[in-house]
Amino acid sequence: MSPEIPTPQPVTHDLLAELKWRGMYHDAMPGTAEHLASAAPVSGYIGFDPTAASLHIGNLATIMLLVHLQRAGHRPVALVGGATGMIGDPSGKSAERNLLDESTLRANQAGIRAQLEKFLEFNDAPTGAVLVNNYDWFKGFNFLGFLRDVGKHLTVNYMMAKDSVKRRIGGSEEGAGSGGSEGISYTEFSYQLLQGYDFFHLYKNLNCTLQMGASDQWGNITTGTELIRRLGGPDDKAYALTGQLITKADGTKYGKSETGTVWLDPALTSPYQFYQFFLRAEDADAPRLIRVFTLLSQPEIEALEAEHAQNPGLKTLQKALAKDVTIRVHSQAAYEAAVAASQVLFGGGDLAALDEATLLDVFAGVPHLRVPRTEATALPLAVLLSEATDKQILPSRGEVRKLVQANGLSLNGQKATSPDTLVAELPLLLDKYLVVQRGKKNYYLVELS
Repeated sequence: MSPEIPTPQPVTHDLLAELKWRGMYHDAMPGTAEHLASAAPVSGYIGFDPTAASLHIGNLATIMLLVHLQRAGHRPVALVGGATGMIGDPSGKSAERNLLDESTLRANQAGIRAQLEKFLEFNDAPTGAVLVNNYDWFKGFNFLGFLRDVGKHLTVNYMMAKDSVKRRIGGSEEGAGSGGSEGISYTEFSYQLLQGYDFFHLYKNLNCTLQMGASDQWGNITTGTELIRRLGGPDDKAYALTGQLITKADGTKYGKSETGTVWLDPALTSPYQFYQFFLRAEDADAPRLIRVFTLLSQPEIEALEAEHAQNPGLKTLQKALAKDVTIRVHSQAAYEAAVAASQVLFGGGDLAALDEATLLDVFAGVPHLRVPRTEATALPLAVLLSEATDKQILPSRGEVRKLVQANGLSLNGQKATSPDTLVAELPLLLDKYLVVQRGKKNYYLVELS
């Protein structure tokens, strides 16, 4: 059963003005501002692609559009593309992508809902968020029925004029059929028609009159408004609103780290890695990111910017950004653990307080040396750090001895006092790890396996 249409409630603030000062606004159809200023809450939706098990940082920027819609006194509708996810949106892509089976898509959808619930209020209130799945209405369509009832209302010329299609047309038939970088298949070509019907279905069943998305979705969104006009009557009117794509100051796409995509799922991107990603934001990017990804007010952000300008080395903006987003995506406890882990390398934090996953995250970029436990425990420290680890830490026992005497060797955060100490006598982290620090900047993770 479809959720009921909400009863009228007053709008609390100007959505477009909020998006504009935050730098999130890109474009809107004429009349959108007036429509949002109406007395009744406006139902607006954004579609999410379920072809991955988790949403990522790029999706988070889009989620924030729904968050601000709800905060402005309107009703957010999150559509999970269970049907369209089987096809793939060509927008912003140069090649056909792999198709997923229904069971995989369903599992991905469940994970996406859990992530959306951290940002949106799902309840029965007039502004309560709603989650829908377009597979629920497309599963009843047969091919001939869709062509007859929907496809005939849009011309091929109209569909080919969309930028997402034009960029892909002109490739060879061989490239298109094999999933290469040229051409577009009929499957992806039809995507805008399916997304357009999504908007029409939500318009008719949920009184959803607004679709939002990133700026590269403009063509697909306006296809929906056109389909509503053609399938409906003269008084049927829908609106489009797009947000800015999140890019770095140099124009490159934002949302990837050295290890790849930054996911919202802690199993794919740990809270420590997530926190560090935002903490490492460039000064040129931080002012925009803190406006897009947090709910801090304009005076609060401007105060942080002024403080940051006095001493950029303290990373005031980045710390505020990383704290806010990490808490909302993960939790307060996850944020505190990420800070504690960060202090291990930069502020002398307690290594023993880290769990294994975080410990491995912290030292992901340092040499990870494994030594059989049965061999290592009977060895003196000088042998472990030279011959037993293939001289990757120090070249000889004598060099180990010199470094200990110079007070330049630390084990698990404590200065080594004797090169002759047996490994069996050393306090290991989690009963198997030894963090070796040579000098100020050289770290090694030794694991007794």
